[in-house]
Amino acid sequence: MGMTMTQKILAAHAGLDSVSAGQLISAKLDIVLGNDITTPVAVNEFKKAGFNSVFDKDRIAIVLDHFVPNKDIKAAEQSKTCREFACSHCVSHFYDVGKMGIEHALLPEQGVVTAGDCIIGADSHTCTYGALGAFSTGVGSTDMAAGMATGTAWFKVPSAMKFNLTGKLPANCSGKDVILYIIGKIGVDGALYRSMEFTGEGVKTLSMDDRLCICNMAIEAGAKNGIFPVDDVTLEYMKGRCEREPKIFAADEDAVYDSVMDINLSDITPIVACPHLPENTRPAKELSDIKIDQVVIGSCTNGRMEDMETAYRVLRGNKVADGVRCIIIPATMQIYRECVERGYVTAFIDAGAVVSTPTCGPCLGGYMGILAAGEKCIATTNRNFVGRMGHVESEVYLASPATAAASALTGYITQQEV
Repeated sequence: MGMTMTQKILAAHAGLDSVSAGQLISAKLDIVLGNDITTPVAVNEFKKAGFNSVFDKDRIAIVLDHFVPNKDIKAAEQSKTCREFACSHCVSHFYDVGKMGIEHALLPEQGVVTAGDCIIGADSHTCTYGALGAFSTGVGSTDMAAGMATGTAWFKVPSAMKFNLTGKLPANCSGKDVILYIIGKIGVDGALYRSMEFTGEGVKTLSMDDRLCICNMAIEAGAKNGIFPVDDVTLEYMKGRCEREPKIFAADEDAVYDSVMDINLSDITPIVACPHLPENTRPAKELSDIKIDQVVIGSCTNGRMEDMETAYRVLRGNKVADGVRCIIIPATMQIYRECVERGYVTAFIDAGAVVSTPTCGPCLGGYMGILAAGEKCIATTNRNFVGRMGHVESEVYLASPATAAASALTGYITQQEV
């Protein structure tokens, strides 16, 4: 029986010729990731278990991105724990103020992750790195602690769903619209503990930023991971960037999938996920009567350079509607700098938006954009659960950067026209 792409990566890291869905394995890890919220918990478990060294200082990444610069005393204490641990164990990939970025944008940008890797991260959106042809998945802080100490983790090998992509996206659509469309069709548990494997001729029309966005939200469908094949787009992105040689895996012709979903990208339209689940999707054009109070363009889902370019094209020379707070968050310092050098930041400010240093802040209701009771926000983030961005009586609508930016100009949910 053939193996899927994910199964091949797991077999290689488990030292096995083959694996099958449902099999329990122990696999070697290429990268173990944590952030300023999850790492302190992992550090406590690491110490409690009696560990006194990490398996490889170059294979651990700690990114301070949720509440950095620190918003309060508790956040400062959490970051201090991370700093002390990283220093005492000489962790190579430690990113603090001035170097930090939103972890799932930063690690691919810095070449920390690469094709063929097996990666765990104490953050559910670690599934992002499947865009590079890696197996990556979120785990709890206890698993992170064990991974830092031993360099291994156990997995139940997932079965897979195939998404066969054809065609090319319209100009006003992006990877965000694709993944919202899929989640709207299969539901938030439609891919539960499965691998979402994207294939087909349409893949080559998607940029790396599109793919990173799509894999980022695989967890919103309940998936164990999302993954794309390694092609010329992937190789060009990794060239001169990655610190390890990529290892390319491809699914067998006779690989078994639980289901196959055919998607013509040309038929995708701007999509919005309405409160309070990512599966509650509707075409953006049907929501034009919904007045908004806030717009957030950023996050590990949509804070990359293409997202900033889209926001710039829409906002340049225009004005954010009265009564709307528009918050733009480049996902890394490198992206922030490029926005400055290109003149995007000036254009955003002239339009009436504010620009933040990289942070996850508003996405999880942390800071930099908390909602009051009754307020509505359209955001390029990944979750819109009750109380996700503030008060339990607030509402979050998920959308692409194009839709979010167009909405900022009108004060209502607005489809960006081609």
